[in-house]
Amino acid sequence: MILLAAAAAIPFVGWASLDLAREGRVVAGNVLYPVLMVAMFFVAHLLLRLFRPQADHYLLPLASVLCYVGLTLLFRLDEHMARLQVIWLGVGLAAMVVLVAALRDYRVLARYRYTLAVVGLVLLLSTMVLGKEVNGARLWIVLGPLRFQPSELAKILLAVFFAAYLADKKELITAAGRSVAGITLPRLRDLGPLLTMWALSLLLLIFQRDLGSSLLFFGIFLAVLYVATARVSFVLVGVVLFILGATFTFFAFSHVQERVDTWLDPLNPETIEDESYQMAQSLFAFAEGGLSGTGLGRGYPDIIPFVETDFIYAAAGEELGLFGAAALVLIYLLLIIRGLYIAMRSDNDFGKLLAVGLTAIIALQSFIIMGGNIRLVPLTGITLPFVSYGGSSLVSNFLLLGLLLCISAPPRESAAVIRRAARVRREGAGEAPALAGVPDGDPAATPEWGR
Repeated sequence: MILLAAAAAIPFVGWASLDLAREGRVVAGNVLYPVLMVAMFFVAHLLLRLFRPQADHYLLPLASVLCYVGLTLLFRLDEHMARLQVIWLGVGLAAMVVLVAALRDYRVLARYRYTLAVVGLVLLLSTMVLGKEVNGARLWIVLGPLRFQPSELAKILLAVFFAAYLADKKELITAAGRSVAGITLPRLRDLGPLLTMWALSLLLLIFQRDLGSSLLFFGIFLAVLYVATARVSFVLVGVVLFILGATFTFFAFSHVQERVDTWLDPLNPETIEDESYQMAQSLFAFAEGGLSGTGLGRGYPDIIPFVETDFIYAAAGEELGLFGAAALVLIYLLLIIRGLYIAMRSDNDFGKLLAVGLTAIIALQSFIIMGGNIRLVPLTGITLPFVSYGGSSLVSNFLLLGLLLCISAPPRESAAVIRRAARVRREGAGEAPALAGVPDGDPAATPEWGR
């Protein structure tokens, strides 16, 4: 509660700064939105404490800081989008609370891994048939006045599948292999999942023109695969496969070549007014911001096309400076550390791998879009988690946060059984009782489950 209260200062400071920059005075009526945002987070916090009091206490305050910064920047850039984002914030927080309240034992998701994988793949491939092309990428499905990006939900479903599959099959996958130059390579028949994800990422790159999601899905899979098997050879094979696929698509498809050329030479006089205009303006924004930034409302980030979605980090760099941009990176690092800490504390393989997969989503997505804005990696069209404008992105990220909260706190029934087992052991009554509420045959249903 103290951390959440400290974070609540951000939207009020942003509101006062924007009003002073625009009007020369503080407009009392504009305080409605910071009050609304802060109130929603406090209500969500109280409900989470009610439903899952043992859940991690740091995830929600860290996410609130990112949301407050993002919404302040959106109010600076486009007030209509900012109002819509406030609505999506409420929907996302409500979805997270409902998930935490309803999912009493997250391990049940492992039983439905294939169903979730099929749903995820259908969502991903649906845009090839039903999708609408926006800004060169075929990522959106439009239903009347609403549009959503299926890949945002698909990434969570596939992370659940990866975690459940590898928790179940990791011994078989790592059982044997051939040693070449001191590196143990996997057997050909064990490469099936790796080759499947490689092919899927290439399909995304070719047919949806979505370099960001392609990198994201393959990166999540490699991260979970490495944690499950502790074999560097799997990661090396995956990286080599991705480089081969990317090289092939570079020479075969003009839009991939255009992205790479823009990345290598964004200030080319022949393209700076067209293909590389966004990239060049992003670099100019960071240069204009310097160390401390121009101040909210005093820069020109709105001249960057799609700054509210793909380039909001450039807007932060210009008006908040290097200090503000670095602070955002620090918040993401803290969020990633908490996710990995939850993974380390989880007492079953599925929980560990799922927490790693969900954390990898935040880490990779943040790195890909922030790296694209500063020209560290080729530019991609994905959102900055919790900061960029996007309803489906914000709701999906809060669902992801809800799953991490569920993993961080054991089910109530199991915690009671663990306490009873500990009491029995202290009294020297012999063997610990079976775990009530845990199905027979569940690998987690062992006396070590609660340690």
